[in-house]
Amino acid sequence: MMKVFAVLFSLLLLAVAPSFATGAVNVNSAQARALLAKNAKMVVLDVRTPEEYRQAHLKGSLLIPLGELGRRVQEVPRDRPVLVYCAVGARSQTAASFLSSKGYRDVYNMADGLVGWYRNGLPLQVGSSR
Repeated sequence: MMKVFAVLFSLLLLAVAPSFATGAVNVNSAQARALLAKNAKMVVLDVRTPEEYRQAHLKGSLLIPLGELGRRVQEVPRDRPVLVYCAVGARSQTAASFLSSKGYRDVYNMADGLVGWYRNGLPLQVGSSR
């Protein structure tokens, strides 16, 4: 019985280890909306291009394209949770992992991106608000 427990525990650790490695939590757009509703202080970080941002974005989001995040990371508050998104979740995963590696503790990656948000019929801001 103890051997079975040890094997199961080891498998569990292997399964969750990747999430500890990145430090970022993957959420889908519905979960992201719930997080935003629960925490008004959450920073919403858009890592797409300015052109993509102008087409549609989440209201109140901070635009820092992925290619600029390394030199602009200080613009992302460290004392608030951060929800990162892009179009489909690839760039935001990279950005979320980067933030975690820089010591950001409460980082969420919207894994289905703005496409998932739109497909779920959630509200978008159209045009530039900058």
